[in-house]
Amino acid sequence: MSYTAEISRSNPSCFLFLIDQSGSMADPFGGPGGKRKADGVADVVNRLLQNLVIKCAKSEGVRDYYHVGVIGYGARVGPALGGALAGREMIPISEIANNPVRIEERVRKMDDGAGGIVEQTVKFPIWLDPVAQGGTAMVQTLTQARTIIEGWLTQYPNCFPPIVIHITDGESTDGNPTDAANALKALASNDGQTLLFNIHISSQRTNPLEFPPGADGLPDDYARSLFAMSSELPSYMQEIAQQEGYPVTADTRGFVFNADMVALIRFLDIGTRPSNLR
Repeated sequence: MSYTAEISRSNPSCFLFLIDQSGSMADPFGGPGGKRKADGVADVVNRLLQNLVIKCAKSEGVRDYYHVGVIGYGARVGPALGGALAGREMIPISEIANNPVRIEERVRKMDDGAGGIVEQTVKFPIWLDPVAQGGTAMVQTLTQARTIIEGWLTQYPNCFPPIVIHITDGESTDGNPTDAANALKALASNDGQTLLFNIHISSQRTNPLEFPPGADGLPDDYARSLFAMSSELPSYMQEIAQQEGYPVTADTRGFVFNADMVALIRFLDIGTRPSNLR
């Protein structure tokens, strides 16, 4: 299967984000930075949504090359974006661009071009707020993702395959998620199978792993289970990852463990960079 279908407004692709919002996401992140996991994940997802909007921005406006869904799971399982987008499962990127919940001002450190660092205030749109309550209903969430992707593929059978990105910090509380993950990955367009990538953020202070070719070095069964659930990188993503300096192989999977926030943005950028955008 090729992963080469042209992405256009008449044949868009989709991204579906599954965000762990359980109570343990209030714990500090074990990797570099030490902030609350829920806060870090919300920042990363908001940054990525902004990047996707920018990718689709043309002189006449934002083109709907992508439709995007964000499902949260914790006290409840369901759509996680707020404001005018609340309750919706799959949303054209132009509507996301036009409907942030609010715009915040953030301070960003930048190179001043003379060897120093300066602080600059930037506008930062917020679509997803941090939440940390309830259990980790991973099986229910992956099953709901399968239903959403099935509906998408019925509407766009020739699309570039859907990409599902799952961000979690731990163990499923509603059973073994392997079968649900495999059922999701088995769904396919005429261009290839659905891709499932997993980001495991932990409170453990262990070395980060990005795009590992195997489960060696992962600290526990939860991480190894998420690795096994992750799709192997298609060849075009392997090439992108190699260009970014990752030593990937044909066995490399879309999985990271305890990477810092900068590395998570880089991972998500690679994972959301289809090969044939028109």
